[in-house]
Amino acid sequence: MENGVMMQYFEWNLPNDGNLWNKLKADAKHLHETGVTAVWIPPAYKADEQQDEGYATYDLYDLGEFNQKNTVRTKYGTKQELKDMIDELHKYQISVYLDVVLNHKVRGDYTEKFEAVEVDPQNRNKTIDEKRSIQGWTGYEFQGRNNKYSDFKWHYYHFTGVEYDDATRKTGVFRILGENKNWAQNVDHEKSNYDFLLGNDIDLKHPEVISELNKWGLWITKELNLDGIRMDAIKHMDAQFIKQFLETIRSARSEPFFAVGEYWNGDFDTLQKYLEFVDYKITLFDVPLHYKMFQASQLGKDFDLTKFKEDCLVTKFPINAVTFVDNHDSQHGSSLESQIQDWFKPIAYGLILLMEKGYPCIFYGDYYGTEGKPSPHKVIIDILLDVRQKYAYGEQIYYFDHPNTIGFVRTGDDLHPGSGLALVISNSEDGYKIMNVGPNRKGETWHEITGSIPEEVIIDENGDGRFTVKGSKLAVWVKKI
Repeated sequence: MENGVMMQYFEWNLPNDGNLWNKLKADAKHLHETGVTAVWIPPAYKADEQQDEGYATYDLYDLGEFNQKNTVRTKYGTKQELKDMIDELHKYQISVYLDVVLNHKVRGDYTEKFEAVEVDPQNRNKTIDEKRSIQGWTGYEFQGRNNKYSDFKWHYYHFTGVEYDDATRKTGVFRILGENKNWAQNVDHEKSNYDFLLGNDIDLKHPEVISELNKWGLWITKELNLDGIRMDAIKHMDAQFIKQFLETIRSARSEPFFAVGEYWNGDFDTLQKYLEFVDYKITLFDVPLHYKMFQASQLGKDFDLTKFKEDCLVTKFPINAVTFVDNHDSQHGSSLESQIQDWFKPIAYGLILLMEKGYPCIFYGDYYGTEGKPSPHKVIIDILLDVRQKYAYGEQIYYFDHPNTIGFVRTGDDLHPGSGLALVISNSEDGYKIMNVGPNRKGETWHEITGSIPEEVIIDENGDGRFTVKGSKLAVWVKKI
């Protein structure tokens, strides 16, 4: 969709009130009016406890329908509320992407005994103990669901490792032993092999597991009428499984099916190699760009703004890039905390929402707030969303030629009369950029639409304008109507 915008519609600290699906349903019309075209919703299936955010996965088939783990609803609501919410979003042409967690399961229904070896948490290929029999919570019966949708039962041999030996009450990283058992090789090389993340690590090479997860993927996408998925923790998952999983889902559909993967690694070369492996069949969150923004917010005027063109997915592989400022993983208090400072967030959103390339994602916390506290950024995000709908069209011409003051212009197009814009950013003192918006703009009057600069600009006979910006802020210039 042209100038599409995704919103991550949750943050880590939402209350356990079962009301998110109802809230999102009521918000559908407003989101549509602001220019949001898709929402990424949190894991919608039963976790190990009601208050869990959904990443401690228990039963993928329980969408808040069965009494399991002492609850029917999930943290976010019931299955019927979930389906009603999706129907309402679709009524407003808003796509729905479900957060899919297939790397691990937690808190099985009973323990099983099996052979395993403990490995060094910092070097997963190094054993630190003799092989022995351990006891893990790896048996899953899902009695509350009683075989509805699937009669598959999980056992220890469907996993590659566990984090807890119940027999000795010891926590660690235990690699399960057996025929064809080892860590997956097509994973991130951090910690020598980063297959294991947490809980009971699913063996994505096991034929029974592949068959069952493919079956679930086909079921969930049809059951919820999904338009796409966000795949969690793919740096820990066998890339060959990811590739065939998406092929399985897409081959059964007549409409395009969107997929974005969370490969949390700031190294551009690593992400490029991953995209090559999966034949560019998935988009990735632009973590390198996020870290540049984080660093820029930390260093202020000492950060070279021209680096925003270097080694980012959006500049090298724009079709495969989902750009974002922050999310539930980077927000304050999270495991991957790298929250961008407030002064820089308007600048960051100006970049991702107004640039020509990439698929921008807005974070619920930046728009609505976190922990019940309203966000100071909602007003500027609304302005930028409006600019994106009305003006952000045409070719992008970069003016990333100064370490503290950069800009770009969008030339506009014939399909959107009056479109085109000039963005200027400063991370130091007041500045300006002389940028060319096209000789066809000769004599036009442009104004700064965020309200930070009262003066207007007259485009000269060559199409140049002198576009100013206040220190440590952004300025967005458009044609005055």
